[in-house]
Amino acid sequence: MAQLRGMMVCVTGASGFIGSWIVKYLLDKGYTVRGAVRDPEDLHKVEHLKNLKGANQRLELVKADLLDNSLVAATAGCQVVIHTACRCPEANFRITNPQTELIEPSVKGTLNVLKASFSSGVSTVVMTSSVGAMYLDPTRPLEQTVDESCWSDVEYLVQIKEWYCLAKTLAEKSAWEFAAAQGNGIKLIVINPGVVMGPVLQAKLNASSTHILKYLTGCVKSYANRCQAYVDVRDVALAHVAAFEDPKAFGRYFLAERSIHRARLVEMLAELYPQLPVPKICSDTKNPEAVPHKICNAKARQLLESELINIGKCLFDSVESFKEKGFL
Repeated sequence: MAQLRGMMVCVTGASGFIGSWIVKYLLDKGYTVRGAVRDPEDLHKVEHLKNLKGANQRLELVKADLLDNSLVAATAGCQVVIHTACRCPEANFRITNPQTELIEPSVKGTLNVLKASFSSGVSTVVMTSSVGAMYLDPTRPLEQTVDESCWSDVEYLVQIKEWYCLAKTLAEKSAWEFAAAQGNGIKLIVINPGVVMGPVLQAKLNASSTHILKYLTGCVKSYANRCQAYVDVRDVALAHVAAFEDPKAFGRYFLAERSIHRARLVEMLAELYPQLPVPKICSDTKNPEAVPHKICNAKARQLLESELINIGKCLFDSVESFKEKGFL
């Protein structure tokens, strides 16, 4: 392990929700980090990284765009690349052309990262995918457990217009195809988290955090009749680091502490914060309550060598972080 600590690790999307925690943990462990961001001079987006312990000595922020050749310079001299950057629609943002706005940039951007990594002699790429690339398949029986062997059905994603999940699915499939074509030239490991929650480090609220915040401000009066898998950002970040540190790590890793109905989520929020206007009504009263998929996170727990952070603690730490940052 000691010999790993001297290496340089490139993190794409370094200023994002997941990327920021990865950078923090890498610096804490003694790695040198090259953070690839859209604009390293934009202090609003990167100042929190500059303030991390060890950043003055071991953090370099570079300008990089997933859709041009700047990734070659960003990955040069690195032994590991952690690819977290992605196109993610903002809250209330309406997608008018999913092909050009999400799908093509996601697939091309992922392939550009892998091509740059390969040309730079990078040994390992750890990529952030999503549970959205795993569980959306109408032919899968509800009693069947969702694990690393599962893939979302592309035609179904198009049918239901789940464009973000489609982009994630196609990008991950393209990554595996590229890695396979290179033989032993590059090791690819993919992290597939559920909805990522937890404390924020960055100054701007990310999309998945608004998933919780909207239930605390009174801006929504009901919750959807849906089930989702949830995971803490700290576990997600640690899994990315463990994925290249552990020589036995391989393939995909499904990260979720549990899958629950949205009603259980708002019930936990209401119990933690009874003074806040948490909705108590489901928006769908005609249909039976949706049933969550069974999930298996055994492979992820083995990688982390621990249990995943309980969703109750995750929610509490999320909201306390929102208050500290002035989001709530």
